[in-house]
Amino acid sequence: MKLKAALLSFSVFAYTGFTAQNIQNNPGSNHGNRFEQLGTILPTPNIYRTASGAPGQGYWQNRADYDITAYLDEDKRNLKGSETITYYNNSPDDLDYIWLQLDENQQSTVKNAGYAFPSTLPSSSNDQQLKVTELPEKDNGYGVNLEKVTDASGNPLKYTVNKTMMRIDLPKVLKKGEKLVFKVDWNYNIPNRIKMGGRGGYENFAEDGNDLYTMTQWYPRMCVYSDFQGWQNHQFTGRGEFALVFGNFKVSMNVPADHIVGGTGECKNYEQVLTSDQMARYRKAESAAEPIEIVTLDEAKKAEKNHSKQRKTWNFEASDVRDFAWTSSRKFVWDGMRVTIPENNNKVMAMSFYPKEAYGLYRKYSTKAVAHTIKTYSEFTIPYPYPVAQSVEAANGMEYPMICFNFGRTEKDGTYSEGTKNGMIGVIIHEVGHNFFPMIINSDERQWSWMDEGLNTFTEYLTEEKWDNKFPSKRGPAWTITDYMKLPKDQLEPIMSNSENIIQFGPNAYSKPATGLNILRETIMGRELFDKAFKTYAKRWAFKHPEPADFFRTMEDASGEDLDWFWRGWFYGTDPVDIAIDKVSVAVPDLNTPPKAAKEIKYKVEEPLQNSFEDISKIRNKEDKNITFYVDKDKDLQDFYYRYDRGQEKIDADKEYTVKMDAGVPLDVKDKEKFKNLTGYQIDFVNKGGLVMPIILEFTFEDGTKLYDKSSAQIWRQNEKKVSKTYYFDKKIKSIQLDPMRETADIDTTNNLWSSSGADSQVSKFQLFKQKQGNGPVRGGSNGKVNPMQAAGKKS
Repeated sequence: MKLKAALLSFSVFAYTGFTAQNIQNNPGSNHGNRFEQLGTILPTPNIYRTASGAPGQGYWQNRADYDITAYLDEDKRNLKGSETITYYNNSPDDLDYIWLQLDENQQSTVKNAGYAFPSTLPSSSNDQQLKVTELPEKDNGYGVNLEKVTDASGNPLKYTVNKTMMRIDLPKVLKKGEKLVFKVDWNYNIPNRIKMGGRGGYENFAEDGNDLYTMTQWYPRMCVYSDFQGWQNHQFTGRGEFALVFGNFKVSMNVPADHIVGGTGECKNYEQVLTSDQMARYRKAESAAEPIEIVTLDEAKKAEKNHSKQRKTWNFEASDVRDFAWTSSRKFVWDGMRVTIPENNNKVMAMSFYPKEAYGLYRKYSTKAVAHTIKTYSEFTIPYPYPVAQSVEAANGMEYPMICFNFGRTEKDGTYSEGTKNGMIGVIIHEVGHNFFPMIINSDERQWSWMDEGLNTFTEYLTEEKWDNKFPSKRGPAWTITDYMKLPKDQLEPIMSNSENIIQFGPNAYSKPATGLNILRETIMGRELFDKAFKTYAKRWAFKHPEPADFFRTMEDASGEDLDWFWRGWFYGTDPVDIAIDKVSVAVPDLNTPPKAAKEIKYKVEEPLQNSFEDISKIRNKEDKNITFYVDKDKDLQDFYYRYDRGQEKIDADKEYTVKMDAGVPLDVKDKEKFKNLTGYQIDFVNKGGLVMPIILEFTFEDGTKLYDKSSAQIWRQNEKKVSKTYYFDKKIKSIQLDPMRETADIDTTNNLWSSSGADSQVSKFQLFKQKQGNGPVRGGSNGKVNPMQAAGKKS
C-alpha cells in the first residue's frame, strides 16, 4: 500500500490485558453469545458423521433399484404403471416394515396430507375457486389407485396408506445386508397442473387440442431410511420437496406414436422410435458445438395436426440417480449439442424440448444455457457425472435428475421482453443446477429446503455471473436481501426452519442462504478459502445424504475459519445487519508542550501474598498430620518468601525504595516536522441490528485520494453492541463511508456515512513524545498494579 495517508493505523488500545478491569469497562460485553460455539446445537459426531463434517468410517445408506413400465392414456388422461423395486438394507438395523411415498395423493381431496391453511373471505373470486371450496370432503377422483402390492412371487403384501405415505408390513424381518424384491401396480388420473397446481400433470393447448405431459412424482417411491432420522416419512403437502434413495432405473413408457419423449437417463431405442432423418440429426448433434434440431419446428407443427392412434414404447436407463421423471408430447421441437466437462472429460448430451410457443427463446438460449450450467457448476462443485442434461419448456420450474422443467414463451408474434428472457435463462440455470443440489449432493429437502434451494441458488448466482457479467441477478448479491431482512420479526423465521413452517418461503429458503454464502465468499473468507471448502463439501457428500452440520463443519474444517458466529447469526437467527457510525472524534498532536515531568514512586516491598480467607481444603490439609508441605522442608524457599530474596540483591522489608518513572523525551525539530500534519480519528460504531459483520471502511481525503480498510467480525467479540477504531493519517479526511460496496446486507445505509463538512465535534489535542530508549512497556502486576521494580528495569 503506497498511499501516504496510511501513515499509521492502530487499534484503540496499544496494549490490552484482559482482566476484571476490562470487563468492568465493557458492561454487557458478549451479552448475546454471538461468538459462542454452536456446541450442542449440532448433533454429536459419531462413526457415521465425523466432527470434521466428512462421512465417518461407519457411514451407510440404503439403495433402491426400479424396473418400471408405464402406459400413458392420452384420451382418458390416465397413467397406468407397474414397478418392481429391489430394496437393499445396508443399515445396521433389522427392518420389519418399509415406507413408500405416494405423492400424487396430494392432488386428492380425500387422500392428501391434510395440512390445513388459514383463509379469509376474498373481495373477489372466480367460479373455479368456488367449485374447489364448495365440498372439500367429496372425492375429486385424483390420487394413487393401488391395484396390487405383492412380493416377487406374486404373494400379496399387507400395506397401510396414511395420506401421502404407504407402509408395507414385511412377512419376515429384512436383516442387515439383505435385499427385498416386491412389486406394485397402480394408476392415477393425471391432473391439469395449470388449473390444479403441482409439479406434474398435463397442460392443454386449446388452440391445437394437444397436451404436454410432465410426469413427475408419478410412481410409488421409497422413503429414505437414515442414520440421523430413521424413516423420513413426513407427509407431502406440496411445498417441502423430497428425500430419496439412490439406485438404478429401467423405465419403459408406452405413449402415442407421434409423441416425443424425454426422460431421466439415456434412451436405449432411439433407432426404433425416431425417423431415419431424426436419427441422423441426433447423430450429428452428438458431436455438434452448436444446438442441432433433432425434431424440427416444421415436424412439430405437422405432428400437432394429426393425433396418431398408434403406440410406441421408449426405453430409458439411468444409473446412480435418486429419481426418474419424463415428459411426453407431440408438440415438441427437440434440439441438442455435445458439451465436454473438462474436469472428468465427460461428454454430455445437452438437449432441450419445447413447443412452438417457446421456439423464439428456447432455440436461441436453452441448450446453450444447459451446457454453460453443467460446466460452471462442475468448476465450483464436482464434475458433472451423468451422460445427459435436459431442459423442457413446460410453463413452470421443477428439477429432476438429468431433466428439468422451465418456463419461457414468446408473445404470439414471436417477440419477448428482457424480463422474460432473463427469467427464462435464470430458471434454466437454476433447475439444471439442481442436478448437483440435491440430485447428487442428496440433502433432505422435506426437512431443510435451504440445503437444496439455498446452495443451488448461490451456485446459480455464480453461474449467471459467468453467463453475463451484467446479468440482473436478484438472489445472491448482499444488497438484494435487505428488504426481507428489515421486515418485522413476526414475519421472519430462521433459515434453520422446517419447510412447512416458513411464511416468506422464497427469501428464507432461496435468497437468504444464497446471500449468506456469497457474503462468506466475498467478504468473510475470501474466494480461495471458500471455493476450496465448498468443493470439499460437494466432493465429500456426492451421492450421499448430508445434513446441515455436515455442511457447517466441512466449511470450517477445509478453510481453517471459525464460522460458528456466522452460522449462529445468519442461519439460526433473524437479526439483520445494521452497523452505524455513531461518532467520529478528531484529535491533533500538541507538538510544543513538553512531556510530563518524571515522577518518583516510593514503595516498600510487598509481604508474601496470602489469601484473605482460608478455605476448607487449606484447613483440612493443615490439620492433617500426614502432610508435610514442601516449603517447610526447603530452607532456600523459606528464604525466598520470608527474607524477600529476589535473586539480584537482598531486599530489606523495612526500607522504603524510590523508582523514577520517565514519560519520555520531547520531540526534536525533525520529528515535529514529520508529525505536524498528523490527525487522529476515533470512529465509534454501534451495532443496531444485532447481527455482527466485518467493518469495511472507505476513507476519502481532502486531496481526493481514497483508502480502504476492513476489520473482521471478530472485532465485536468483546462487546457486541459498541466498538471503536482509531486511525492516524498525515492528511485530513473529507468523509468516511461504512460498507461502501454494500456487501454486508446492511439494512440502513443512511447511518453509514460521516462527513467532515457536517461534523459538529470539537478537535481535541493529544501529547506526542519520543519514547526513551532502553525502557520496555510497563505492564500490570498480579492485581493489575504497576510493579515498580519492573518499571525500574530490575528483575523481580
